[in-house]
Amino acid sequence: EFTGCCSVNSNPANLVNPVSSFLMLTETADWYDTPLYYDIIFDQDTAKEAEFLEAVAVKHGGLKPGRKLRLLEPACGSGRLVAAMVERGHEVSGFDLNANMLDYARKRLTKKQRATLWQDRLESFTAPTKQPFEFAHCLVSTFKYVLEETGAVSHLQHVAAALEEGALYVLGVHLTDYTHERAQHERWVADRDGIQVVCNTHSWPPDRKARTEDIRTRLRITREGRTWLQETRWQFRTYSAGEMKRLLNRVPELELVECYDFTYDITAPRAFDDSYEDIVLVLRKRGQ
Repeated sequence: EFTGCCSVNSNPANLVNPVSSFLMLTETADWYDTPLYYDIIFDQDTAKEAEFLEAVAVKHGGLKPGRKLRLLEPACGSGRLVAAMVERGHEVSGFDLNANMLDYARKRLTKKQRATLWQDRLESFTAPTKQPFEFAHCLVSTFKYVLEETGAVSHLQHVAAALEEGALYVLGVHLTDYTHERAQHERWVADRDGIQVVCNTHSWPPDRKARTEDIRTRLRITREGRTWLQETRWQFRTYSAGEMKRLLNRVPELELVECYDFTYDITAPRAFDDSYEDIVLVLRKRGQ
């Protein structure tokens, strides 16, 4: 489906470059169905995230530096962290709901790299092995796609069941500022192999009663001399720090160890409050 301000032929070969024209075609599509462009945007922090995850395992998991882990990544997406952690020697398993993302994740692995990947849901996944994991992580707010409280509880319970005692789950979530009365905007620009992707994300004021916020992402993709827009709209579940604390209280299998933010600085823990929005929770599976 294509919507936009012009009636240009929808063949991408005929899309118009905005530098020379005001005309711009917008393709309405799920950005998870085009994993290359999604990956170009989010791959910028992969090395920093991988280093942070290993530092968390050492600092809060009591593991020796260089210790290889059995890792689980719910919502592994395009597989950028799957490949990064495999490259670091870890035994990695991951799942995602989108088949296109999983295909891309599998293809990015080299012949010498191995990972267990499967299609599943955050709130009801089943690991293909009964051997418990030593570490799990889910960053960049993917958790907020689960719109119901029961589903959020179920996801945390499923993760806890998949972990061995004392194992950690690192969960990244963008907290909600309910005082926002105007749309918020974030912009990223990234390039790879001659492809430029400009990502503009808008979030509208949250509905506190419904616990939802509307999101729109527009990717402006420039490739082989052509430029076009790709638009995705969806909803996130909203969380203040207090709402997140209440959710965690419903899953006693997991205890909060520490909080960080999206700078991924292991030396700079943060308070669990609403003074910042990009929070990273380090959770530990309790012993019996």
